[in-house]
Amino acid sequence: MSDHERARLGRRDFLMLGGAAAAGLVVKDLAAEPRPVPALPWNPATRDAMPTRNLGRTGYRVGLFSLGGQASIEKPDNEEQAVAIIERALDLGVNYIDSAAMYGGIRRWSQRYVGAVMKRRRSEAFITSKTHDRTRDGSLRLLEESLRLLETDHLDLWQLHNVMRLEDIERIFAPGGALEALTEAREEKMVRFLGITGHFDPAPLMEGIRRFPFDTVLMSLNAADPHQSSFQPDLLPLAVEKQMGIIGMKIPARSRILSTFRPQPFQLGQWEGGTTPGTLTMREAMYYTLSHPVSTVIVGCDTPEQVEENVRLAREFTPLSQTQLADLAAKTEPIKRQALFFRRWT
Repeated sequence: MSDHERARLGRRDFLMLGGAAAAGLVVKDLAAEPRPVPALPWNPATRDAMPTRNLGRTGYRVGLFSLGGQASIEKPDNEEQAVAIIERALDLGVNYIDSAAMYGGIRRWSQRYVGAVMKRRRSEAFITSKTHDRTRDGSLRLLEESLRLLETDHLDLWQLHNVMRLEDIERIFAPGGALEALTEAREEKMVRFLGITGHFDPAPLMEGIRRFPFDTVLMSLNAADPHQSSFQPDLLPLAVEKQMGIIGMKIPARSRILSTFRPQPFQLGQWEGGTTPGTLTMREAMYYTLSHPVSTVIVGCDTPEQVEENVRLAREFTPLSQTQLADLAAKTEPIKRQALFFRRWT
């Protein structure tokens, strides 16, 4: 294809053309407008599986429990187990699956495994990914790769990954920054909605939300949150005020908040965190977060049985009182460092 012909195509059309050419198909009317994005996903099992909430102003109803893209789903050469987890989640009514370009390292294992299922069941799940690149061009390259690996021609949600510092915001919003990629991708219907994510410090997330009308925010919010750089006093109310979809993460803090946690020698560093068993059950950990104004919580799972447990907990959820919430936060005080290993401490 000549440069002139390529210029006539939107980026989304060009990706579709490339896929069709690889399959040996004849592509007609290359200059046609991009086709509309399909209807929002719908998993018929969700209604009877668990309560749902609005994902902000997106128009999507999301189950209380959603599947995270880490744990077994980002491990190398783990397709059989990862696919079993994803399939079981969809079977049980999970209708939102989280992923990111950097999950699973340079081989992008998380997206590969999700894509192995999505090529058959794309219409059942709200599919997300993220860009960790802060530039327009780098982010668009990651998006193209994500679409290919996830076996789809569009994402339901594309997010800025792990915004840690105000310097990140300046790079993202600068000319040639990642925000240009997000808005361009939305205009060309490669993605439906745009989001921002973080677990380190609430300040840069708040600054990003003030500068741009993101549809969602993915934030760390577990029972230890009040003990260090809390996301609850300012960021959470701001997201509610903006009518954003609010996705809670780090619920069990990679199991470190749970009483069943048993640290391994390689987990004893400060970043990895975790030198002692936690203090909460999974029910307490999940219900703490769901008792706040979040749309859903994402949890990475190691086995299909963990998926089953989390769906059951979501189905049985009843909100905790303010006294109960305070009691759970107090229970995490002795293990706050390992339960917030991802948080800013200096």
